[in-house]
Amino acid sequence: MSQLEKLLLRIINNPKTVRFEELDKLLQRAEFERFQPKGGSSHYTYRKDDYHMTIPRKTPYIKEIYVKCAIEAIGDYFSKEMDEDAE
Repeated sequence: MSQLEKLLLRIINNPKTVRFEELDKLLQRAEFERFQPKGGSSHYTYRKDDYHMTIPRKTPYIKEIYVKCAIEAIGDYFSKEMDEDAE
C-alpha cells in the first residue's frame, strides 16, 4: 500500500483531523487544478472536469464538510488507480 493510499484511508476514517497540506496533496495527485485568488485570500479553488470546490486554508484542521466533499470528488480517481495497481 502506497503512502498516498494510507493517507487517503486515514482521511476517510477520521475527516475531523485533516490538515490543509494533506488534502491539497491528494487533490493535486488526483489531477485537480489549484487556484488562489490574488489579494491574499485564504480560499483555494480546485477544478477538474465537472467538479469545482473552494476550500479555506484554516489551521490546524480543515472543517469536516470540506474534507467530505473532497473525498467524494477524488474517490473516482483513486478507485481507478487502485484497480490499475492490482492488475
